[in-house]
Amino acid sequence: MKTSREIMEILEAYDLTGSYRAAAELAGCDHHTVARYVQLREAGQSPVAREHRARPIDEYLEKIEELVVRSGGRVRADVVHRRITAMGFTGGERTTRRAVAEVKQRFQAGQRRVFRPWITEPGLWLQWDWGEGPRIRGRRTSLWCAWLAWSRFRVVIPVWDKTMPTIVSCLDTTLRRLGGVPTYALTDNEKTVSIDHVARIAVRNPEIVEVGRHYGMTIRTCVPADPQTKGGSEATVRIAKADLVCSAALKMSTCG
Repeated sequence: MKTSREIMEILEAYDLTGSYRAAAELAGCDHHTVARYVQLREAGQSPVAREHRARPIDEYLEKIEELVVRSGGRVRADVVHRRITAMGFTGGERTTRRAVAEVKQRFQAGQRRVFRPWITEPGLWLQWDWGEGPRIRGRRTSLWCAWLAWSRFRVVIPVWDKTMPTIVSCLDTTLRRLGGVPTYALTDNEKTVSIDHVARIAVRNPEIVEVGRHYGMTIRTCVPADPQTKGGSEATVRIAKADLVCSAALKMSTCG
C-alpha cells in the first residue's frame, strides 16, 4: 500500500517523463502501479483517496494520542495497551504497538523540523509568486514575480488578474525569457494550482498538471503557511514593489 507522498511522487515522475516505465524507474515501483494511479487521476478520481476500513482500535486513537502527547512521545506501547484494554479494547497487543508507532511518528514529525542548506543547481528550480500592483483607473493589478534559483534571474510581469490563462501566459513568457525549462516550478497553494490537500499532500489542479506536462516541468507547491519554502520568490515580490512600482502609484492609484 503506497502512502500519499509516494503516490504524488509517482504522479510527478509520470508528469516529468510522460512514460509509465520511465516514471516507474524514477519512483522505484512497477509500471502497472504508475498506470493505475495515472488512470485514476485522469478519470477525475483522487489517487490518494482510499476507503477507510474501520478498525477496533480506531475508537481508542484519541486516547492513544493523548498519552503520546502527555508523555512527550515516551510512553511504551505495552503501557498504552494496558490502559486501553481497561477501557474495553479487546484487540491484541500487536495492533496496539502499530497504532502507537503511527501516532508517535506523527507526533515527532510535528514537533521537530530539521533545516538543511538548500544547494541549488543550474536549471533545477523556478519559483513564482504574486505581488500587489498599482491600481490603474481604480482597477487592481497584480505582479507576476518569477525567480530562477541558481542565477537569481528575475522576471516581473504586470497583469490584470490571476486566472489560469494569465498564469499560462506569464509562465510561457518567463520560460522564453529564460531560454529554457527548469525541472521544477515552485509556487503557492492557490486554487489554480492545488485544489485540495490530503494528509498535507497537495492535489494538483488537472489544468496546471497539463501545463507542466506540456513544458516538461513539474509544478510543486509550498507547505501551507510555511514561508521558509518560498523565500526566493517572496524576496522577488518585495524587490518588484520597491523598485518597479513607484510609490505614487501605490498611494494614488496613478503613476505619472
